[in-house]
Amino acid sequence: MAGKLGILAGAGELPLKLIEACRAQARSYFVLAFEGSCDPASLEGQPHHFIRLGAGGSGLKILRENGVTELVLAGGVRRPSLAALRPDWRTTRFFLKIGMRALTDFGDDKLFRAIIAELELEGFRVVGADTILTSLVAPAGVLGNIAPDAAAERDIRAGIGAARGHGAEDLGQAVVMRDGVAVDREDAEGTDALLRRCASAGKARGGVLVKMAKPQQERRADLPAIGAQTVAGAAAAGLKGIAIEAGACLVLDRAAVIAAADRAGIFVIGVAAS
Repeated sequence: MAGKLGILAGAGELPLKLIEACRAQARSYFVLAFEGSCDPASLEGQPHHFIRLGAGGSGLKILRENGVTELVLAGGVRRPSLAALRPDWRTTRFFLKIGMRALTDFGDDKLFRAIIAELELEGFRVVGADTILTSLVAPAGVLGNIAPDAAAERDIRAGIGAARGHGAEDLGQAVVMRDGVAVDREDAEGTDALLRRCASAGKARGGVLVKMAKPQQERRADLPAIGAQTVAGAAAAGLKGIAIEAGACLVLDRAAVIAAADRAGIFVIGVAAS
């Protein structure tokens, strides 16, 4: 029998999807939410506690007091400076171990690997969101009624390599392709910010968003994900569609994503990494 799940909650829909899954499975859970990232209103009526991002010692104590044995990382957290983090003694010890410049020098994957290793040293089992939300993992093929045309297919093929190359450098998971060229790449601000830049510049119209897992992806953290908001951003940028890695990307609300894509006249497709 699975142990009590601790949901380390940042921004976005993923923490709520995990809560829904736990309730459907009659599994006990507790949410440790990060101030400034997770919306307090979203956790009303749920067993939860908010902490500062740098309060690692308090967070571990709260998890143990609430009987948590397994952890899942869920939702986005804006990376602060070390000064803004205001680390407590336990968080400071962690950064002394991996290097005080890790917040600026490490990519997301490297930093998450270090965090997961530290949580497991504390006795918790860390699991991936995709092992709980199996129905949200992207399938292969077209989702919805619209398929890519020949030009979009070429951009997808070129974009797979471009996205995986970008990911191999631990810089981001997504690229926007047009005419076989990456016109912009995801950075620490995320996919929504990438799409906003493309919409503002107008240089990506007729292109494709390609989002892939990094070749070295730690699947228990920061797995690629899209939702209806991603579709809206792609449509606002004038893109033809979105290609995501089948089996390695979460579609947070498949029905809503398909409906939004069909309304906007753009495609969403699950593709293989090679």
